[in-house]
Amino acid sequence: MFRHTIPLGRIFGITVDLDYSWFLVFGLLTWMLAVSYFPSEFKNWNTAEYWFVGSLTAVLFFASVLTHELGHSLVAMRYKVQVPRITLFIFGGVSQIAGEPPSASAEFWIAVAGPIVSFALAALFLIMQPLLTPISPLLAAAKYLALINAMLALFNLIPGFPLDGGRVFRAIVWGVSRNFRRATLIAADTGRFVGFLFIAFGVWLALRGNFFNGLWIAFIGWFLESAAAAQVQQQVMQGLLAGHKVSEAMGRDYTPIPADTTLESVVHDHILTSGRTSFVIISDSEVVGLLTLPAIKNVPRSQWPTTTALQAVIPAEQMQWIRPDAELWTAFDKMGRSGIDQLPVMTDKKLLGTLSRDDLIHYLGILQALKA
Repeated sequence: MFRHTIPLGRIFGITVDLDYSWFLVFGLLTWMLAVSYFPSEFKNWNTAEYWFVGSLTAVLFFASVLTHELGHSLVAMRYKVQVPRITLFIFGGVSQIAGEPPSASAEFWIAVAGPIVSFALAALFLIMQPLLTPISPLLAAAKYLALINAMLALFNLIPGFPLDGGRVFRAIVWGVSRNFRRATLIAADTGRFVGFLFIAFGVWLALRGNFFNGLWIAFIGWFLESAAAAQVQQQVMQGLLAGHKVSEAMGRDYTPIPADTTLESVVHDHILTSGRTSFVIISDSEVVGLLTLPAIKNVPRSQWPTTTALQAVIPAEQMQWIRPDAELWTAFDKMGRSGIDQLPVMTDKKLLGTLSRDDLIHYLGILQALKA
């Protein structure tokens, strides 16, 4: 979802990225503040001041969104859940929390941390306003940021998954039922219902003449419904794969490539003939690494005839792989989080086969057919 991003740096060890869609909402927010909101609230500014304060406030708003996401992330890390990345995008921000929380109480506090941070920011900007009265541009920004942070917290507390309120609701159902999967399905179905309500309300507003706000609310509803539906589908898949091991679905007819094979040979004899884009490289019957299409493309084409697979390989110590006795869902989740299409299946540096997305999809089809 967030592959087209600009890296901004790292905070508390968490990578912060900026999705290209952010520029769209940043421009719209700046325009709305400079043309509509600030002129109605603060008179007698010149045009340059409206646009300057509008853009500054938009930047501070997204800094508030980032702080909101850091609230989630730091609490998650407190519960030993990894958070590799935070991405700012068109709908605000999202923390990539790697894995599920260990308990219902952990889920509750991770989910509620973001709104608590937003309420705290709203209170801070409210308290600052008397001090900023002599400086009207800063007072204007503080007033808007107090309002928008309070609205952000309240909006996120709507009990529709994947909003924070939906995750709080999931934590409560999880704590009562002692069943994480059931709690997720209930919260996700509730999230779909909330999404449909947003869509209906947005269409109603648009038909009554408030076209822009109606369209935006309907768009948010569509996003919520789609995210919740994806969560339902994920839970169904997880239920089908539960209890099944990698060894049941992996391909065993995979031929590794010797380390001294040239890149030109890999391209012409393997990629173009098989369609595969990643290959396990061996030397003396041991896996030494993984050769991927991006790694090949990093080598100038003129050097392919003289560059060996070993020279372009991702070392075994750095490559992603999985054991044959691992859960299939673990492999599926690992592929999704790493953005890879194939995992070598190994034990003690010995290649036993490979597991690809195609293998998983084929096996899921069999499981669904048997269930039907």
